[in-house]
Amino acid sequence: MIGLIQRVSTASVSIEGEVVGEAGKGLLLLLGVQKGDDKQKADRLLDKLLRYRVFPDDDGKMNLSLVDIAGDLLVVSQFTLAADTRKGTRPGFSSAATPADAEALYDYFCEAAKERVSMATGRFGADMQVSLVNDGPVTFWLEV
Repeated sequence: MIGLIQRVSTASVSIEGEVVGEAGKGLLLLLGVQKGDDKQKADRLLDKLLRYRVFPDDDGKMNLSLVDIAGDLLVVSQFTLAADTRKGTRPGFSSAATPADAEALYDYFCEAAKERVSMATGRFGADMQVSLVNDGPVTFWLEV
């Protein structure tokens, strides 16, 4: 699983002009599912994401996690994260999970996250427009 996280002041995802998910101060996670990913990897990514220290403490150092600040999480599926971009000028997607497998794991990840933090989602497989204010900017690539 691949997670691209961005520390945000605010973020939202819209479909056909309707906001379907939004978050205040917290993280936007763009989530990519690859072949071979499973629930164990999803659990490991979620644990890492929730404990990843990307928020400043009183001294301005990145020592606080999403859980520490009781922040929001917005999760958006993004299969293009699984793209192979090493050769040529057109991405290949042979490492991406099938849509059915990816959706099942995305749903599992989101349900597990809802039990632990305030969160919202986009809609799997939809044409979405994501808006955000990247705080910092702070962006990290997480893989498990």
